[in-house]
Amino acid sequence: MSNYTQILVDKTDGIATITLNRPEKMNAYTRIMGEEIMAAMDDIDADDDVRAVIFTGSGERAFCAGADLTPEGGGHVFSDPTQVDDLSDERVRDGGGLLTLRLFESKKPLISACNGVAVGVGSTMQLAMDIRLAASHARYGFVFARRGIVPEACSSWFLPRLVGISQALEWCYSGRVFDAEEAKAGGLVRSIHAPDDLMLEARSIAREIAENTSAVSVSMTRAMMWRLMNTDHPMEAHKIDSRAIYRLSRGADAKEGIASFLEKRAPEYPGKVSEDMPDFYPWWETRAYE
Repeated sequence: MSNYTQILVDKTDGIATITLNRPEKMNAYTRIMGEEIMAAMDDIDADDDVRAVIFTGSGERAFCAGADLTPEGGGHVFSDPTQVDDLSDERVRDGGGLLTLRLFESKKPLISACNGVAVGVGSTMQLAMDIRLAASHARYGFVFARRGIVPEACSSWFLPRLVGISQALEWCYSGRVFDAEEAKAGGLVRSIHAPDDLMLEARSIAREIAENTSAVSVSMTRAMMWRLMNTDHPMEAHKIDSRAIYRLSRGADAKEGIASFLEKRAPEYPGKVSEDMPDFYPWWETRAYE
């Protein structure tokens, strides 16, 4: 998919920027937007020239104001309108969860530049991103209890791991909207920036990755960090660490990393995520919805 209607995608200097693009509705989330983001991620993961991804919203008011509560043509808002009895039916699956699961599988580092209001899925989609920045006027809200539903987009898995169970429960129990300072104090965002500086900082982080690191190393690191943090013993991490070091230390990127350091020059890593991941990757089993 390349003719996107609800997002914009730009690829410049090794950095892809995905902009949620429904400014007339404060970038409210729809099924189409989710499908377009997932298609863009498929394209980005397959593009070895892209080293990092930035997400932001169009306009000055909002990153994403949550699910579109007044979709064009009416219809069911939070789930598929089809009545089914079997809850393992694919039509039951939450659209926000499909998106965050796709972001979880990303082979590229993901940076959120939250440029305004981010409530509901506007907040929860950012939980699957790796580094979250906020504009000074950003607002967040896990508002589900105030809409008669529950946290979605796998946020009951992501949010407690990022901010702790007590903070996650407080924000979700109350459903209140809170400011960027509280988000930072609670561990939801890395830093707060003046609106004009937000994308500059996001691009600075992305460039640091793109210009100085091995794409294969970064992709492996992302998979290891997200997937190993909940194993029952550090031995599980030791297994993957050991296999990864053993394989990658014999590769061209490791040779270039050592040579560029000793020669005091910028590295030029030849490894490609599309071709050069270690032979045991992926080491996990794909989970099914059932």
